[in-house]
Amino acid sequence: MSDPRPYRLEPSPDEMRAMLEQVTDRIIDHIESLSDQPASYDTDGRAVARAFTETLPAEGTDLPILLDRIFEEAVPHSFNTAGPGYLAYIPGGGVFPSAVADLIANAINRYVGVWVAAPALVQIELNVVRWFCEIVGFGEGSGGILTSGGSLSNLTAIVAARRERLGDDLAGGVMYTSDQTHHSVRKSAVLAGFPESAVRQIETNEHQEIRIDRLQAAVTEDRAAGRRPFLIVGSAGTTNTGAVDDLEALADLAERDDLWLHVDGAYGGFFALTERGREAMTGLDRADSVTLDPHKGLFLPYGTGALLVRDEGALRRAHATFADYMPVMQHDPDFVDFCDLSAELSRDFRGLRIWLPVKLFGIDAFRASLDEKLDLARWVTEQIRAVPELEIVTEPRLSLVSFRLRDDEDDHATRDLLSAINARQNVYVTGTMVDGRFAIRICVLSFRTHMDRMELCMSDIRDAVTEVIGTD
Repeated sequence: MSDPRPYRLEPSPDEMRAMLEQVTDRIIDHIESLSDQPASYDTDGRAVARAFTETLPAEGTDLPILLDRIFEEAVPHSFNTAGPGYLAYIPGGGVFPSAVADLIANAINRYVGVWVAAPALVQIELNVVRWFCEIVGFGEGSGGILTSGGSLSNLTAIVAARRERLGDDLAGGVMYTSDQTHHSVRKSAVLAGFPESAVRQIETNEHQEIRIDRLQAAVTEDRAAGRRPFLIVGSAGTTNTGAVDDLEALADLAERDDLWLHVDGAYGGFFALTERGREAMTGLDRADSVTLDPHKGLFLPYGTGALLVRDEGALRRAHATFADYMPVMQHDPDFVDFCDLSAELSRDFRGLRIWLPVKLFGIDAFRASLDEKLDLARWVTEQIRAVPELEIVTEPRLSLVSFRLRDDEDDHATRDLLSAINARQNVYVTGTMVDGRFAIRICVLSFRTHMDRMELCMSDIRDAVTEVIGTD
């Protein structure tokens, strides 16, 4: 007897068209309403999550019921990360053609871990990697991989640096970060086989940039003690304040002391597309490896990262292995087997979600949007500066600014101000600690955020200041 349910494992063409039509309608309605949706949620997240707890279903459920569950019950109880008011953490994007690309990639379901399995599709992804190398200034012989995000990129970079500078003996290996470096670097170091004590945290200056003098002193001291310095991690836009280290000075030090220089540009790297961004990140092209997050600076969906290396061979030397059941790997320098460059063998076809929107819009559209974010960050900074009760804590090096209430000795009023701003649900901003004091941070990096939302943000800030000061 045939299965009477409408959605079997092999739906008919008419069933597939019906499914796509229903899903498309929901998606378009959702995207069209993003600017009107709250920037965050004010419900009990635990209660919502518990309401979604369920056992393994034996029978199927009609698609409209499941779509209702997703769009009407689950999505509203979340940060509106795709909306124009999301100014928290480092915003992700989600340009629509990337969703189309993922649908295509998942539908064709081709394997791109080895070149021979899908030569043209692998080439599409390789084109993307080489575009990124061009953006950061890497030349011939460079390469890289697409990852799920900055954390995996940083881990892969540490593994490559470890192999290139230490070989098989990790004893005494030491790496250097600043006190503003993303926490994924320390985690990656441990995963790469190093004790936490092998990670030297160097203090930063008043601009939250790593102090070169203290770094040089630490390297010299470690060498004198018989340790083996091998890696410096610089930042091109920290998550905390958007600080950019002196990459030129770091490159000089790394070259002089034969250290691998990795730059975490997950947030800021793609600002190299702009004139102001390139100026802020002078020296980026001298790094041995660079982390980029296209799901930040290129406004793509979460789960889209990249690691670039000046010498593609370094990735291959660190990751290439062989098994009897594998096909012969590629040795033509024009092509690549991505499984030889990272820990992943099975992986999704990430390249299409980048290739399609870049080909569709052209890179100049992304460059113009990034320039707009720089302008908006500077505009909101000057607006905040004009509010007598507020003070700027960190100036925007890229598109992130932080501020606080003046004369707030215990930080309580600034924390109340943060809550008051977010309670209006037009924007969502977050707090952080800068030099031991609480500050509110605004990060402008959504392709949907324009001047109208920033004006609304400032209106909410002014009203919240009046509310907090008035009840102080």
